[in-house]
Amino acid sequence: MIEKKLQLSGVDPVQLLGYNDAHLQLIEERFDATVAVRGDTVLVRGSLQDVTKIEKIFKELIFILTKNGGLGPNDVATVIDLVTVNGTSPALPAESVATDDGEHAILFTRVGIIKARTPGQKVYLQAARKNDIVFGIGPAGTGKTYLAVAIAVAALKNRDVTKIVLARPAVEAGESLGFLPGDFREKIDPYLRPLYDALDDMLSAERLKNYLEKRIIEIVPLAYMRGRTLHNAFVILDEAQNATAVQMKMFLTRLGTHARAIITGDISQIDLPTKTTSGLVQIQEVLKQVQGISFVYFDRNDVVRHRLVKDIIDAYDRFNGVTNERVGEPTTKRGPGA
Repeated sequence: MIEKKLQLSGVDPVQLLGYNDAHLQLIEERFDATVAVRGDTVLVRGSLQDVTKIEKIFKELIFILTKNGGLGPNDVATVIDLVTVNGTSPALPAESVATDDGEHAILFTRVGIIKARTPGQKVYLQAARKNDIVFGIGPAGTGKTYLAVAIAVAALKNRDVTKIVLARPAVEAGESLGFLPGDFREKIDPYLRPLYDALDDMLSAERLKNYLEKRIIEIVPLAYMRGRTLHNAFVILDEAQNATAVQMKMFLTRLGTHARAIITGDISQIDLPTKTTSGLVQIQEVLKQVQGISFVYFDRNDVVRHRLVKDIIDAYDRFNGVTNERVGEPTTKRGPGA
């Protein structure tokens, strides 16, 4: 058993410890240690392992409180979980924290660390950190959308942006909106559901509900973007292969000052009418020489879903007479400005 004193200088002990010491109680429930607070000093007594983790938890909570000006039970629970399981430092800005294998993390969540796991994803992450507009193009299951949402949530948490806008074209994939039950919002909800699913993994239900109610996070059909100008925002266009050329131009010109955008899509799964040009296909030629814009291409080696997904992609390529060369890909993975 050891004892250690921790100083709480520079923060409000009430905010840090919670109303009626609610935050402190969350910590004490998880460890076989005693924590006593006297003024701005915390005395921790327990095993070396527990005392070390509790010290790290307090440092993390102080960082969050100082950076965000507030601290909630969900923040405390998340930090406790991550320090207990991973021994990591989740409160630090994502770009300054390396995971155990030396790769930079994108976002720390209660279910674990979200990070780039394949060569293509690593290129994607670096491109997003260096460019204001990034296109992620490749087959299903490569993490294009999931990582884009994680990057946006990390930017919001680090206060690099003040809001997130997620958009998708409401284009039927073999089904008609008119025959679906419900009002318009209920009809388009299935198209937006994958974006909600990603956010569910990254934010607590309470925080996500709060962000949606305050419009800090918006999930909208692409058509709802017309006429808007988005400042200090992180904007994501998913399933962009189903945006027309006109819609793609409309989306890209919504960006205001201090805005960033990621556009994702799979040009092998276009659901537009036969004679309609996909904006994602066209934009690769339109913007290929523009600095500050990066095109990142994924292939079957970046698939992170079930092992059979790679085989399914190969089988379709063979059936359609397509080689393993990536459709529409330039000679390198990284385009202008990457």
